[in-house]
Amino acid sequence: MAEIVLGIGTSHSPMLSLSPELWFKPQEGDKRNPDIVDPTTGMSATYDEVLQHADPKIAQGLTQEKFDAQFKACQKAIGTLEKTLADANPDVAVIISDDQDEWFFDGNMPTFAIYWGDSVPIVPIEMPEGSLSPYRNAMWGYGDVAMDVPVESGLAKHLIETLVDREFDVAHFRELKEEYGGTVARHYPTSGNGKEVFSRTTEPHRMGLPHGFAFIVRRIMNGKTIPIVPVFQNTCYPPNQPSPKRSYALGKAISEAIKSWDSDKRVCVIGSGGLSHFVVDEEVDQMALKGMKERDGALLSSLPRARLNSAASEIQNWIAASAALEHLNMELIDYVPVYRSPAGTGGGWCFARWT
Repeated sequence: MAEIVLGIGTSHSPMLSLSPELWFKPQEGDKRNPDIVDPTTGMSATYDEVLQHADPKIAQGLTQEKFDAQFKACQKAIGTLEKTLADANPDVAVIISDDQDEWFFDGNMPTFAIYWGDSVPIVPIEMPEGSLSPYRNAMWGYGDVAMDVPVESGLAKHLIETLVDREFDVAHFRELKEEYGGTVARHYPTSGNGKEVFSRTTEPHRMGLPHGFAFIVRRIMNGKTIPIVPVFQNTCYPPNQPSPKRSYALGKAISEAIKSWDSDKRVCVIGSGGLSHFVVDEEVDQMALKGMKERDGALLSSLPRARLNSAASEIQNWIAASAALEHLNMELIDYVPVYRSPAGTGGGWCFARWT
């Protein structure tokens, strides 16, 4: 039978591949970001609304010196995870992450999905010439060289079959399209009429492995690519998001499935994304880390859903991964809450391993 020998949890923000002297620049985009959710209410909010009750001390800490130190800490943590994976040398990595307007749109948005083709391409992301987004300089972190990543389709198929037997309705796919595009409506809670705040349309374009998975290949594997199994959770987009309790149950079922796979291969389980963003919520981050460190499934399953809207929902990728890794010991490599504006926008960037 297969064995889970290692676990990894990592944030995958573009800030992690962006020079620290540019960390001030994303706040300009934050002022126009319709994906912002106020963690104190769980409601969609504008930058100015979040700014009204932000701690004034946040603005005082926005210095280049601090950004430089935080960037260094994040790079050191990523390097630690890269070495940890290389030293363990597993045969396959099961990566649990989410899709954000990449392969899934309103035409098809499954709660859970597993890709089980023989390989999956990485297509370097190219922003238009003249783009004012500072993240144009960070796209290398999701793959700067076109390549085909091998997929352990045998394990992926076994996961699909086993999870269905355990009453998880898992979508499967093993064919990819030449181009992806579409519209996703954000049905985040509002204090108004309850309608979606906005819709974002992505024009059809070549799209390879979504960024939450590609970050693992580019930054954590970093040239020592091993076969993967991409497991998707729709953490970001209501109305069919899994609850934290369901994500925890998914992780437990994934663990059972891997251990029942008729193979002697050694498996690494990886949770990719989070923690809180686009507004930093250190309190909910620490709740999640406490639950993972202490193997407290009840705490992880009861994290307040109102504080897991928008991109903070990626905490659920960690919940699922940690549930699959409870037989191992969690070590927090680093937790770096990065505030990049007076309103507290930014993210709780986090890195951990289970050995």
